[in-house]
Amino acid sequence: MIKISLQNSQLNDAQMLFDDNPSSRDVVSWNMMIAGHIKKNHIDVARQMFDEMPQRDIVSWNTWISGLQKKKDHKSIYQCYFQIQSSGFRPTPYTFSIVISSILGSVSNVLIPQLHAQIISFGHYSSVYVGSALMRGYTDLEDHSALCGLFDDILDKDNSVWNALILGYMNLGFTDEAQRAFNKMPQKDVVSWTTMVDGYLKNNEVERARYVFDKMNEKNVVSWTAMISGYVGVDKCLDALELFILMMKSGPQPNPHTFASILTACAKHSELRTGQQIHATIVKQGILVDNVLVTAFINMYAKCGDIEAAYCIFEQMPGKNLVSWNTIIGCHARHGRARTALDEFEKMISSGVKPNNITFTNILSACAHGGLVEEGEKVFSCMEKTHGIHPEKEHYACMVDLYGRAGHLDKAKSLIDHMPFEPDTVIWGALLAACGLHSDFEFGSNAADALHDLAGNHPAAYMVLSKILGERGMWSSLTDIKQMEYEHMKKQKAGSWIG
Repeated sequence: MIKISLQNSQLNDAQMLFDDNPSSRDVVSWNMMIAGHIKKNHIDVARQMFDEMPQRDIVSWNTWISGLQKKKDHKSIYQCYFQIQSSGFRPTPYTFSIVISSILGSVSNVLIPQLHAQIISFGHYSSVYVGSALMRGYTDLEDHSALCGLFDDILDKDNSVWNALILGYMNLGFTDEAQRAFNKMPQKDVVSWTTMVDGYLKNNEVERARYVFDKMNEKNVVSWTAMISGYVGVDKCLDALELFILMMKSGPQPNPHTFASILTACAKHSELRTGQQIHATIVKQGILVDNVLVTAFINMYAKCGDIEAAYCIFEQMPGKNLVSWNTIIGCHARHGRARTALDEFEKMISSGVKPNNITFTNILSACAHGGLVEEGEKVFSCMEKTHGIHPEKEHYACMVDLYGRAGHLDKAKSLIDHMPFEPDTVIWGALLAACGLHSDFEFGSNAADALHDLAGNHPAAYMVLSKILGERGMWSSLTDIKQMEYEHMKKQKAGSWIG
């Protein structure tokens, strides 16, 4: 009865049956109930039931590990793995696959070879399930040799193993090897084709990605979305829009990720009307709007100039996360609403959402463009003291810009001199631009010299210094600068280091 209730998604009924019949409980019913709560994201309830189990088997441990994976509690997963062995149970292929997946992208990925050795000792080496997970692990370690060796050692290779090899090659930048492996595959599925498309896109080989995409006989929504997102990622927004229109006519129904990608294209290309049409399509089709999609709406309207629509959508958003807060703060910053950006920052802190590096870049940029020196200094100071975030180069660049725009060039130069790392061209460019704004030749020549040391002669430095000398009437010096600029322009095309 419990099993039938859970199969019909009637968790409450299953829980009542479980609670009302304590004498009929066994390890199987406990496992089913824990799995049911994990499926509904009731992780704390699942944890309590797991702790209360009078007897556990390996399925109990694997079920609880899957809950920890859903919770993204990677540290506890590895601790649980050791508890399994200390409890006398043998880890299964499923156990190893979850443990390996949980440490990918973390400092704990160095444990992959140790897990590999244990997999061999437990006799799970022939499992394609474990083999695929290990291949992803060695890809994460950027160990090309181990990836290839592991693939060769797996005797019965199914599509998941071939796809893991192709994904590994692509993630490591070996696109030609990925293509050769793809060509050798006995059977290709839609995952194989999509992995090729996505891999080429991640390696900035857009034309090859489109060639593979066009050759696909069966395209699913993931394939279409990957190609559209790839175009958006390399700023080929018109190509993305054209492909989206083709998808609407002949492809599968777009999902929220597809719509989010195409809204990003509209934002980058300032296609407000198209963005509004896509918004209307989403409403008409009753597409489930999640936080990713709402944030895409906010970003699109703000970057297309309709800040009121962006703010209206943001205010109606039920579960505001870090990305959505950063988006609306950045919107206000770009539109010169420094005070409003600061107000939203305070609301964000009050709501319990912890800021990150992007948050502070947006806030400091807003203060710089709004001339709010004192407020910017307070924000910069609280980064590390209050929020434990070490200022990075982009934050120092914002502060140099803030001081420079306000005419506090001495403060800007002092900040540069006391930075915990060497200033780059962006920071010196910000100071140089401020010197041009305030016609300060002394600081301007220092910034120009620093730019020269970092990037060689650059037209931007000559242009700003020429402007300053001209405004000051220093004509003899201006002639020398003009001659230097002329000589350099014959050797290098003009560009700008100043944002």
